Amino acid sequence: MYKLQEEMEEQVEMVGRAFVEHYYHLFDTDRSSLASLYHQSSMLTFEGQKLQGVDDICAKINQLPFDKCHHFISTIDTQPSSFAGGITVFVSGSLRLMCEEHPLRFSQMFHLIPTPQGSFYVQNDIFRLNYG
Repeated sequence: MYKLQEEMEEQVEMVGRAFVEHYYHLFDTDRSSLASLYHQSSMLTFEGQKLQGVDDICAKINQLPFDKCHHFISTIDTQPSSFAGGITVFVSGSLRLMCEEHPLRFSQMFHLIPTPQGSFYVQNDIFRLNYG
């Protein structure tokens, strides 16, 4: 039993880390491609602003007031969620904007839900800059 739980935790962590790498690569290089990671039921809370649906979420992400950025990930924490096969991912790191001298610290949480095709989509996404 313990061995099975350990293998499941390793799988959850592997999927979570792969998702984080993929998500921030797309964000930094081809932000419009992030649409493929969201569904109509997906929700984003961005600095307190609540959005739902792939169109509204992608409009927000694509209208951010900077073109070029680079995410540096500090930590990735993962847990299996109560939704069968779902994964909760919590990320902390820094965001380097090309127009800013100092990087901005951020935290972001994703709730990933498996698809019938064997991939995952983002059901919940919460983003906050960390000030102080």
